[in-house]
Amino acid sequence: MDDDISDIVTAMKGKIVTIMTLDGFEMDFFEKELVVIDNSLSRRELGKMDYNSVISEKKQKKPGKTKRIKPKKRSLPPMEVDLHINQLVPSTRGLSNYNMLEIQLDTAKRQLEFAISKRIQKVVFIHGVGEGKLRAELEFLFNRYDNLKFYDADYQKYGLGAMEVYIYQNSKPY
Repeated sequence: MDDDISDIVTAMKGKIVTIMTLDGFEMDFFEKELVVIDNSLSRRELGKMDYNSVISEKKQKKPGKTKRIKPKKRSLPPMEVDLHINQLVPSTRGLSNYNMLEIQLDTAKRQLEFAISKRIQKVVFIHGVGEGKLRAELEFLFNRYDNLKFYDADYQKYGLGAMEVYIYQNSKPY
């Protein structure tokens, strides 16, 4: 070979030597194709070495690549808001159906405003399957906003009792 390569030996299998180039490419050569230069080891010294220990030593000394923290991805899991009344109050004792519905709607509106202010794109409102009054009220609430669209949430994960809201972030919230 006429290439002038001065890189790191990463493996030796029989008479085949694997070298990692400075560009991160692994190249395989026969032992006889390589020439040891400078004040490196001689062929005789190279042949006597335990390559696995040298390779593990090199890997330990090499500083690890720092992982770049990427900006938020659009595929982040959605924020979930459970509107089941037993999740919102410790006891429903003394509450009328109207009072329970008001608590659920207030919670939904507060959580939606929070998501808009924190620029969260997806919110899943878990309303449950029932007579459909809460769902109808949620649809009425969501229709008052211009910067969002809503649809049934993933059936496999939530069943029929959830709505997913997608918030457009470039619009001004109300």
